[in-house]
Amino acid sequence: MKPPIRRIAHLDMDAFYASVELLRYPQLKGLPVVIGGGRRAQDEALREQLGGRALHEIGISEFPVLKDYTGRGVITTATYAARQFGVGSALGLMKAAKLCPQAILLPVDFAEYRHYSRAFKAIITDIAPLMEDRGVDEVYIDFTEVPGGQREGGRVLARLIQKAIFDQTGLTCSVGVAPNKLLAKMASEFNKPNGISIVQEEELEGKIWPLACRKINGIGPKADEKLQTHGIQTIGQLAQRPLDWLVRTFGNKTGAWLFEASHGRDARPVVTESEPVSMSRETTFDRDLHAVRDKAELGQIFTTLCEQVAADLQRKGYVGKTIGIKLRFDDFKSVTRDLTLAHHTSDAKTIRQAAGQCLKRAPLTRRLRLLGVRVGALVRAEHADVYKQNKATAPVEYAQAATKSIAKTGQLF
Repeated sequence: MKPPIRRIAHLDMDAFYASVELLRYPQLKGLPVVIGGGRRAQDEALREQLGGRALHEIGISEFPVLKDYTGRGVITTATYAARQFGVGSALGLMKAAKLCPQAILLPVDFAEYRHYSRAFKAIITDIAPLMEDRGVDEVYIDFTEVPGGQREGGRVLARLIQKAIFDQTGLTCSVGVAPNKLLAKMASEFNKPNGISIVQEEELEGKIWPLACRKINGIGPKADEKLQTHGIQTIGQLAQRPLDWLVRTFGNKTGAWLFEASHGRDARPVVTESEPVSMSRETTFDRDLHAVRDKAELGQIFTTLCEQVAADLQRKGYVGKTIGIKLRFDDFKSVTRDLTLAHHTSDAKTIRQAAGQCLKRAPLTRRLRLLGVRVGALVRAEHADVYKQNKATAPVEYAQAATKSIAKTGQLF
């Protein structure tokens, strides 16, 4: 009996954060809305004005708008109506205000987004159990052996999953189905929002080769720029280059990968369980902060970030050994520093002390616009030799000594 054709789907929720907010505020549907920054005084004032009214009864004119925003926050996501003005993820809110001043500005609510993320993924696994979690709003699904996964190239099953998610959550998603992950991810972008796109193996030349090389997940701006210097703009043009030329030009590993990707080949399986490499928390300040003059404020922010990372680790059952920091200065240049402890930990105090030690090696002469804390080299807590203060105090004592030394110079907050 002939084995079934491999069918891999990439499911991507449509403007996920914004769509979740529109469930709360349906009166904003069709309007330009951006999600970004932390909760502000205006948001709290809006809550106080509610009285006994339901969220859907808030008048549109009562919401904060982008033109009134001041600060250094960035956009997390935007509705499709806002994207038409050139507003999108990672754009500074102040810059976005010039493009779409009338856009309504809502704060990020990660707890709500995680709730809906768990909900839509549970719906998927009830229908198709082989699912790979790729973040809060996207997954890969193996359709190959699932009933309906072969019908119409996978369209029947994709339609079933789309409908189930919408019926149970009110959210829409876009699905691409192809012979592998690489092509499925590209296909999921073809017909957004709320679309389904199928790519068969024999359709590579017609559907994939005309696309820009940047459409291949893994080709970033620098690689694309280098390809263009060689006259390569489309995937089809890349596919025409011989393997040996790609290896000479980009190196063995990258050259071989470019050759395979341009020919639509990708053998990666759908992995149902994967372990995170690191966990981090970071924040962009509303105004640039100075390491000495704003020492108290920075110190509190720094401690909070460490506590948040520790809480994330403990909630998910992980511990880590490598503690790192990330700084971005007022000239937009960034630096990172890290160190590795003798034992794994998820303790907030230990993370704070080690991260403070990292600060000793970072230049703090310029004002800061972003601060981040990361814990890497993660393992499951039950599998680790977990660091205990009462059994191994040397790393903590060393960090405390470093902290005291730096504090005397006024360089560490």
